[in-house]
Amino acid sequence: MIATPQPLSFEAFLASYPEDGGIYELINGESVAVNPAGKHEEVTAFIAAELTLQIRDRQLPYFLPRTCTVKPALPNTAYKPDIAVLDRRAIVDEPLWEKSSTILSGTSLPVVIEVVSTNWRDDYAHKLADYEALGVYEYWIVDYLALGGRRYLGHPKLPTLTICQLVEGEYQLQQFKENDQINSPTFAGLALTANQVLRAGA
Repeated sequence: MIATPQPLSFEAFLASYPEDGGIYELINGESVAVNPAGKHEEVTAFIAAELTLQIRDRQLPYFLPRTCTVKPALPNTAYKPDIAVLDRRAIVDEPLWEKSSTILSGTSLPVVIEVVSTNWRDDYAHKLADYEALGVYEYWIVDYLALGGRRYLGHPKLPTLTICQLVEGEYQLQQFKENDQINSPTFAGLALTANQVLRAGA
């Protein structure tokens, strides 16, 4: 009889998180390395800098952690968003925050941003559904390479920023391309076009 490897539980994932400096997510009981590089990092850094300026200038009660774990309702699953915007007022009620920088409630996480890479199906489908169920108010899908399928991007496929806003428990999607002025419900002061975000300000 061949032994079947047991899926890694969320608790075991937190307890045995690798100390090699890498970033890992727990996907269906398997620890999966996330290795952003190059332009992905430039786009992420540009967005983080712009949001940080908004938080400071408007004196919003938010901050961007260097990294945090988001635990959706699914068992044996945990995400490491490219950017998480946390609410200082709400994380005091997060039971795992102080010990493991883990968020369990969408109330603590008003905005989450994923910069799309080769696992684009996760960002457009699985994570969208999970962040929606968790109650995350605003979810950005930043597809700077137009990797998503045509059912998401249309034809021809163009680099696209999709902003999902939670309305009565369901995400309403708005797409921004090229010189479209983006519209963030949480960061209304952002005066950026889709191209500025998708090209990291270049």
